[in-house]
Amino acid sequence: MLKPLKSRLLMTVGPELCKVLTEKMPPTQPRRLAAQRQGQSRLWLKYGLYQWPLGPKASCFSSPGSFFRSCAFLIPYAIMLALAGLPLFFLECSLGQFASLGPVSVWRILPLFQGVGITMVLISIFVTMYYNVIIAHSLYYMFASFQRELPWKTCSYWADKTCSRSPVVTHCNVSIKLGEIFQVNKSWVDANSFTCINGSEVYQPGQLPSEQYWNKVALQRSSGLDETGVIVWYLALCLFLAWLIVGAALFRGIKSSGKVVYFTAIFPYVALLILLIQGATLDGASKGISYYIGAQSNFTKLREAEVWKDAATQIFYSLSVAWGGLVALSSYNKFNNNCFSDAIVICLTNCLTSVFAGFAIFSILGHMAHISGKEVSQVVKSGFDLAFIAYPEALAQLPGGPFWSILFFFMLLTLGLDSQFASVETITTTIQDLFPKVMKKMRVPITLGCCFILFLLGLVCVTQAGIYWVPLIDHFCVGWGILIAAILELIGIIWIYGGNRFIEDIEMMTGAKRWIFWLWWRACCFFITPILLTAILIWSLVQFHRPNYAQIPYPDWGVALGWRMIIFCIIWIPIMAIIKIIQAEGTILQRIVSCCRPAPNLGPYLERHRGERYKNMVDPKKETDHEIPTVSGSRKPE
Repeated sequence: MLKPLKSRLLMTVGPELCKVLTEKMPPTQPRRLAAQRQGQSRLWLKYGLYQWPLGPKASCFSSPGSFFRSCAFLIPYAIMLALAGLPLFFLECSLGQFASLGPVSVWRILPLFQGVGITMVLISIFVTMYYNVIIAHSLYYMFASFQRELPWKTCSYWADKTCSRSPVVTHCNVSIKLGEIFQVNKSWVDANSFTCINGSEVYQPGQLPSEQYWNKVALQRSSGLDETGVIVWYLALCLFLAWLIVGAALFRGIKSSGKVVYFTAIFPYVALLILLIQGATLDGASKGISYYIGAQSNFTKLREAEVWKDAATQIFYSLSVAWGGLVALSSYNKFNNNCFSDAIVICLTNCLTSVFAGFAIFSILGHMAHISGKEVSQVVKSGFDLAFIAYPEALAQLPGGPFWSILFFFMLLTLGLDSQFASVETITTTIQDLFPKVMKKMRVPITLGCCFILFLLGLVCVTQAGIYWVPLIDHFCVGWGILIAAILELIGIIWIYGGNRFIEDIEMMTGAKRWIFWLWWRACCFFITPILLTAILIWSLVQFHRPNYAQIPYPDWGVALGWRMIIFCIIWIPIMAIIKIIQAEGTILQRIVSCCRPAPNLGPYLERHRGERYKNMVDPKKETDHEIPTVSGSRKPE
């Protein structure tokens, strides 16, 4: 029997119901006690975070981008991990574990900033909406791989004349009359049975079969965001299947999803190891690995703000920092769980896994470059193009291509499901905080209802213009949104609630004092991290550029919609602050001061954990009202 591994979390969060945003949060609601007894949360928190980032924000030198195009990106990546990712990861894990509350309710620690939790939740809703679309693409490619020969191995009926693995002749010179030479289109030459004059051909790069298959068959891609087209029915079915899998795994909550995570978190390691062994035996593998470890790195890219914003976003994406999911899932931990070792082990393992995945990917891309006679930089793609064009193209050249393709896309499926499990579980956690009694009785219909609503919202991403919607949401909501949430989270907890006060809470919780750890953590959270994140946010806003996909710029209304999405996510921060001030009593100054103090019901849930510091804490309602509801019923805490 596998022993639950330490807390590690997945990513993303859950939604907040608009009609209760203005209401006071109910008393302390750790309905997590039954799960704590079962140890399921520790399984979630550790296995879920040991994942290879899958989505568009597995970025690099472009956004959306590939995970690591070269080790030059490791410089900002490592810096952001040490100075931002790890400090914030520990802060959120320990905060959720201490209060046993979700990403919105936990802000009773500082009621004035409750809107930060809502912002995290809303950003995660947007990401959860399109993330399953990527899983749907993986499902489609996995099903398409069950053939004797991969359908994108050769240019088939769906291809046009530019489909070729070698440069294509577009124009050439012909002699029409004696002494008269004209440059004409190659298609005209073929139609009129002329012959090109040797050496006069004009070439342009051909489109790979995998690229045309992706655009013409899988996506049926339209000309831009303006041309919505129809819903691609087979992608819609794959999206429905993806949500069906998520709903089936989560309908009993942590109790059922924790068991599924055993497989979805372990299998990617097995698949990556198999792919690495296979890739290392291929000709040209060393060429790809050499490119990956930095032999051809472009270090001038480090002067671009977008690279540092992408590094921060990548860290936050893979570690689930500033999404609210860490707080939600760590709230299921036992009160005295060792969150120190959790934070260090999980962050390092997660990032080393990402680096390990890079070797598996680039060894095969190096083989692709070798057999095509190109440089690795010419075959490396980013974002969707890496997962659904470059890598499938490389797999098509391998003996037994269908097997390797099935393995690869099934790996992507399990990685994506890991993240979606945590996303939807965090949504239900947020609802549980708001309506504990309702959730206890109706967990199954509420969980399945959330999945169905998100499926309907995601249908726009499986239209013929769907591929343009994903980068649009990603560009505006993910990068800036989580940076703003992380900065305000630090300001609220460290500078207003009090960093030293928070440290005392954690020492009371864990019973351990680690002055070396706290010295580094204080330096980061008090000064370095907020200054660094603020500088990156301002720098990236100053260097803003219009987003595009496949060199197709977004229309003005699309860019305006992107700005409206991010404004919708962050507007709740001032709205909730105003609401809390209005609800308080006294003068304006007294109300603000009151909202900057922790709520009287903040603290450890069980009385035996409160000690002298929280002996006057307002008691919650009956514990049985806040247990994890399951299909088989609730289990009373011990």
